[in-house]
Parts: sequence; structure tokens; C-alpha cells
Amino acid sequence: MSMGGGVALFVIGAILAFAVNLQNAFVDLHLVGYILMGAGVVLFLLGLVLALRRRQSVATSRTGYDGATGERVSQRVTESDESMI
Repeated sequence: MSMGGGVALFVIGAILAFAVNLQNAFVDLHLVGYILMGAGVVLFLLGLVLALRRRQSVATSRTGYDGATGERVSQRVTESDESMI
């Protein structure tokens, strides 16, 4: 969601910065466009980093000996956080 929001902010900012030629005494639309483009880039990069972190997985393997029976015991744990993107 954040990557799509970043792209949307960038596009809206580019439209305001380059395509709109309205003179307004209160707000400089070109500056607002540049600010929205910068915020869109930051939001896109943040969403990309968070999406890449979600795909990491951790695998742990432990081997030991049971003291009562003397048998070798293995345990493997795999944790994966693949949430919906």
C-alpha cells in the first residue's frame, strides 16, 4: 500500500509542478508539487524496504542428546513472516 501511495503522491506532485499553470496569491503550486514528489519518493522507498524485510525467514536447527535414553534428538524450527503485501 505504501509503495502505491508513494507513486500516487509522486504523480500528483509532478502534475502540480509541471502541468498546472494557475497563479495563486496564497500557495505556490509548483513548490507544493515538488514537496509532494519528494514525499512520494520517500514513501515509495520506505514501502520497498518494509516489503523486503517481510520476506525474511529464519531457520534454526538444534541437535542434542536425551539424557534418559541416550538417543540423539534433532529439532528444526523455521520462522517465516510472509505477510500480505
